[in-house]
Amino acid sequence: MLAAPLPQASSGAKAGGAERSPFDRPAVVWLIVLASVAGILSWPDLLAVLRSLRLPDTDDAMRMVQVRDLLAGQPWFDLAQHRHAGAPPMHWSRLVDAPIAGLVLLARPFAGPVLAEGIAALLWPLLLLGLYAAILYRGIRRAFGWRPAAFTVFAVGQAVFVTGLFAPGRIDHHNVQICAVLALVLRLARPAPTRRDGAVAGALAAFSLAVGLEALPLIAGAGLVLALRWLRDGRAALPPFLGFGLALGLVAPVLFAVQTAPALWSATACDALSPPWLWLAAAAAVTAGSAALVTGGRRARLAVLAAGGGIAGAGFLVLFPACAAGPFTGMPALVHDEWLVKVREMRPVWQLLWMVPEAVLAGHLPVLIGAVVASVWAWRGRVPAERVLMAATAGALWLGTALGATQFRGLYVAGAFVPLVAGPVLDRAVALLRLPEAGPRRRLAMLALSLALCGKLWILLASVPQAFSGPAGSGAAFEAEHAAWRDCSERRAIAALDALPPGLILAEIDLGPDLLLHSHHSVVAAPYHRALPGLAAALEAFRDEAATAAVARRVGADYIVACVPPAKAGEAPGPAPSTGLRFGRGEGPPPGLEPVPVRETPLRVWRVRPAP
Repeated sequence: MLAAPLPQASSGAKAGGAERSPFDRPAVVWLIVLASVAGILSWPDLLAVLRSLRLPDTDDAMRMVQVRDLLAGQPWFDLAQHRHAGAPPMHWSRLVDAPIAGLVLLARPFAGPVLAEGIAALLWPLLLLGLYAAILYRGIRRAFGWRPAAFTVFAVGQAVFVTGLFAPGRIDHHNVQICAVLALVLRLARPAPTRRDGAVAGALAAFSLAVGLEALPLIAGAGLVLALRWLRDGRAALPPFLGFGLALGLVAPVLFAVQTAPALWSATACDALSPPWLWLAAAAAVTAGSAALVTGGRRARLAVLAAGGGIAGAGFLVLFPACAAGPFTGMPALVHDEWLVKVREMRPVWQLLWMVPEAVLAGHLPVLIGAVVASVWAWRGRVPAERVLMAATAGALWLGTALGATQFRGLYVAGAFVPLVAGPVLDRAVALLRLPEAGPRRRLAMLALSLALCGKLWILLASVPQAFSGPAGSGAAFEAEHAAWRDCSERRAIAALDALPPGLILAEIDLGPDLLLHSHHSVVAAPYHRALPGLAAALEAFRDEAATAAVARRVGADYIVACVPPAKAGEAPGPAPSTGLRFGRGEGPPPGLEPVPVRETPLRVWRVRPAP
């Protein structure tokens, strides 16, 4: 019953005898769309990025450090962070560094080197947001028409993952991946995709993998769907399957070579595009190429797919067994238990429900509801183009729902597909308002469904209980800790440390990227799984104050830094550092450490005394 009314209500003027609606006027619709998209932007955040280079996330800070090093002369193939103890290589892509660096270079002549970084951090996610909206609009307009496409862009401003991952300062790679994967899916979500459609989708899949492996499950799903279509329909479904497989197998090695030093071409990296994933891409190309030679029936096609899949899987397990366990192989138990599983984006939904219920409501629910609606639309819809598009969208959303249940970051890419459902549903709700035969219940149901797909509405609903009772529990503790870290990671707070001679800082893990970005010091630890010795050292040092000095001497640290924001008027003292560094509160002199006075900063600094 949910989808029965959806395909019946036309969005055109006077459809089904309906009176003309103001929403039939493009100017009215686009004004509403503009207001929604403008809501993504916050002037305080814009100015903070531009003036103070206050970036939303530690990954954004580290990306800017990586871009800065590239512009300072660090070689293209050298991805090591040399101001991090041990100089661990980052698993990120120069394909994202390069355009950001280009924006910095363009802005330097008229803005200077400091402001140029703020301009680049401001413009890059906004440019990607425009690209994302354009991809959405084109894909929906092809299947549904201009007004559902416009409402889809309106829904962009209501999707929390989109507004978060495309916000000013978000120069991490997730928004790049979203654009690539969305374009990939929409290219294949046509009633009769061609070989060119498949080739473009395969090239986009290769690019996404070169940027990062987060979208690997969705890319694998797209390839599997194409293979199963060919198994069912034979040569009629061969062109997109062949194009996808060949493009993926050919473009992926090229992008790998472009961003990887020749000396590392044979090195296995389970967390980045490298031989294990090139093996699977090559297997896809060989399987698709073999499919073009098959002249038999379904049994012959099944044999080709079974052979290709078996060789790909067996070869992967034999040649690269470590990668079968995931990207975090070899991680010590201390780092895994005390850091990895406590990272917010790595937590499952049932933990986040108690910590930050608004994130679950605004993040998980629209994806789940969108998956159900898209599935029903694909099943009950009357227009072939709409059904195919909704089927592809449902697949992406269901996969995201499954991945997000175990790890919050599994929702990042899937969350960007919610507007594909929300826009057409909102268009149907608007059409029903002027449809004579539509009763009040039907109209209210469609309106409620439209609102349920808006993540910002769920945030608003989650805030209602807090408005009466105030924040409490682990959610309040999380917000307090987040506010403390925001104060400590400000450019002004960290720049105060530059009064000290350059040295190696042992600080809590999440402070590392901002210390690199805003100071001339080096760090022992930052939140990246390739830097295991630094992670282990920081965890050891800050869980037991008696061991802090010994750990600092062992890793050669010059300074210990702790985040201790001042208490606000009328409030209790600020929260202790997240790992419980008691001496950060000033409760006693840390053994083996000498206090170093620094002014106008919530950071406290100690110098490591020589061993007695």
